[in-house]
Amino acid sequence: MKNHKNIFKLTASALCLALAYVLPFLTGQIPEVGAMLLPMHIPVLICGFICGWTWGLGVGFIAPLFRSLTLGRPPLFPSAFCMAFELAAYGAVCGLMYKLLPKKKKYIYVSLLISMIVGRIIWGIVMAICVSADGGAFTFGAFLAGAITDAIPGIIIQIVLIPILIMVLEKNKVLNLND
Repeated sequence: MKNHKNIFKLTASALCLALAYVLPFLTGQIPEVGAMLLPMHIPVLICGFICGWTWGLGVGFIAPLFRSLTLGRPPLFPSAFCMAFELAAYGAVCGLMYKLLPKKKKYIYVSLLISMIVGRIIWGIVMAICVSADGGAFTFGAFLAGAITDAIPGIIIQIVLIPILIMVLEKNKVLNLND
């Protein structure tokens, strides 16, 4: 049974990585808000919930770097580099919180919100380091704009879509593999 769980996690992680790669093509077709929908974040968060923190961390770290190196979008430095740490935090924290917290609906939201907060803080720290290393300054206003204001549509989608999907997967006994 353990081998079946590992094969499932590998397959689900590969699917999430593929979704993180292709979803920006779809949202990029929506002028002015495409990037605000945070299309790479959704599969990474789902991966953390479904496969656990280690797989979520790996998919989160690889997705923006892989997309940047193969397509040039997002730009590698500082965008994809900082996103790699942000998304790795999302995948790891939501997977860890989901495993540790009681299996009640409200804790799906708690896991999601904690991971979204931690990921944005990590992004801000890494972005500040990268920008200062490049001789610039990363202000608190720039952090708020990048982490919250510009991301509001994506944040709303994540808060609505992901818990519903996780509840459906729980109901269908898909998530008992996150042990």
